Amino acid sequence: MGPVEFIVLAFPEEQLHVDAVAAIAALRKSGAVRPVDSLVVTKTAAGEVLAAELTEFEELKDVLVGEDAAQLIGPEDVKEAAELLENGNCALLVLVEHLWAQAAADAVREAGGHIAASVRIPPERLREVQAVLATAASQEG
Repeated sequence: MGPVEFIVLAFPEEQLHVDAVAAIAALRKSGAVRPVDSLVVTKTAAGEVLAAELTEFEELKDVLVGEDAAQLIGPEDVKEAAELLENGNCALLVLVEHLWAQAAADAVREAGGHIAASVRIPPERLREVQAVLATAASQEG
């Protein structure tokens, strides 16, 4: 099995955007990732936290068909995700296996190693890196 990551994708409304969920499905179809589990968390305008399976949404029920049978995302995950949301927002919680890294992970394990850490770079830091790369590219060309 490749590395597995838990991702919280937050949206500024109480419902998911079909196009965003479809983009995840496209990654699955490309073989880059495999959704292991998913859950939708909504924090209503009144602050109530609701959790639902993706299949409970008519417009989304076929997007990740059969991919979230593991039911590994639990109440603690819902609670933590809800703390990240403002009232009136929602999130798609996805547990994904990175299939693109599976061969490398297998080779590391066969050599007696293991993945010791994995760090997500925050978006603001990525913007800094993009700015530096853009400046370097403009100076080269």
